[in-house]
Amino acid sequence: MPPAAEPPRHALALPDGGRLNYVLAGAGTPVLLIHGSLCDYRYWRWQLPALADSHQVIAPSLRGCWPDAGGHPQATYRIAGHARDLVHLAHALHAGRPLHVVGHSRGAQVAMAFAAQAPGLCRSLTLADPAFRFDDEPETPPFYADAIDQLQAGDVDGALERFIDTVNGEDTWRKMVNWFKEMVRDNAATLLSQILEANTPVRRDEAAALACPLLLVGGANSPAKYGTRQDRLQQLVPGAQRTRIALAAHGMNLANPRAFNRAVLEFAARTDGASA
Repeated sequence: MPPAAEPPRHALALPDGGRLNYVLAGAGTPVLLIHGSLCDYRYWRWQLPALADSHQVIAPSLRGCWPDAGGHPQATYRIAGHARDLVHLAHALHAGRPLHVVGHSRGAQVAMAFAAQAPGLCRSLTLADPAFRFDDEPETPPFYADAIDQLQAGDVDGALERFIDTVNGEDTWRKMVNWFKEMVRDNAATLLSQILEANTPVRRDEAAALACPLLLVGGANSPAKYGTRQDRLQQLVPGAQRTRIALAAHGMNLANPRAFNRAVLEFAARTDGASA
């Protein structure tokens, strides 16, 4: 089925002179969607219309991602900086009203930073296949270091194939639809910034101190490393809920959008019902 027409794009002027591009859809309790590596707000094409039936959906492109025209590496392309930008966006749009926050992959770490920086803005937190390390774990070489070498050598599609197949499974890149490949190509250079903070950890005490309800979402066919992150989060946040998206790997919101959307909406409804 064809997606709904893309909502109009907006831009927020940030205090340091930067701009944050985002789209809005729907009305109601706000849901903030935070994309992961090599993506932008277009990643949520199957979530925007479905969630907008009952919520206002806010989907930003993190600073440095398309349509941001700046080159890479960028000093502002950092987890903490992205979170600060989103705090400004939340205040600009909703003047401190709490949001349901959904983060995927690298975006899950941005969502964690958002919740740590502004806990009062986080109505609930949904983390889909988080990939971060914790502060008691050793640093490891970035899995995409070879992809960076290919990218710098001019083999853009080879670099992207290596990255995407690593996070989602062998032969994923070859099978992906054109719009997804176009989006990823548009954001290929962001890896040059991302690798500079590849081992940025999540603090265990900040995770344990989460005050909002937490949902952990995994793809049934995702690489095992994502499940280990969810296992540790459940240890740190015993009240966390957990669900798996059938017939999907890391890109679960694209592979099985109906199941993903249902999980997000049902969790938001439970949270809203509990606080009513």
